[in-house]
Amino acid sequence: MKDLLEKAARIRLVIFDVDGVLTDGSLFVGDDGQEYKAFNSRDGHGIKMLIKHGITVAIITGRTSRVVEHRMENLGIEHVYQGQLEKLPAYERLARELDISAEQTAYVGDDVVDLPVMRRVGLAIAVQDAHPLVRKHSHWQTPSRGGRGAARDVCEMLMEAQGVLEQEMDSYL
Repeated sequence: MKDLLEKAARIRLVIFDVDGVLTDGSLFVGDDGQEYKAFNSRDGHGIKMLIKHGITVAIITGRTSRVVEHRMENLGIEHVYQGQLEKLPAYERLARELDISAEQTAYVGDDVVDLPVMRRVGLAIAVQDAHPLVRKHSHWQTPSRGGRGAARDVCEMLMEAQGVLEQEMDSYL
């Protein structure tokens, strides 16, 4: 646990996958082809708290969806890479653009397409119900499932490691 908190204390950028991480992986498609996703409001609040404390949040996802665009805008996430069938080039562009090292980056994933980035960053995180190979190559696994509080787990763990969680929670009392 000490090693995890040391890694987490260095994080300045957190990248989330969407399907299976910020959602439970279900895709709802209407007769008109419109795609719908369900996001967890507590995950969203965790992301807003993380941004408030100076950690940059980004999205790299293989699918392209208007609902993702709208949700990320609502959360204040400026770095959104959709349609990234290969996620590593998007990660490398983002890291260069932000001038952030691998050791300062965390990635949260659930499936094997996330592994190329997860194996590159300083803190690889798998959601509880991630593919076994993803869990094997992660530094930490969230107590909660994807779309069911996993992102909030990540946000609070990072804030704890960086010494701001208690202050953040006290602000609500």
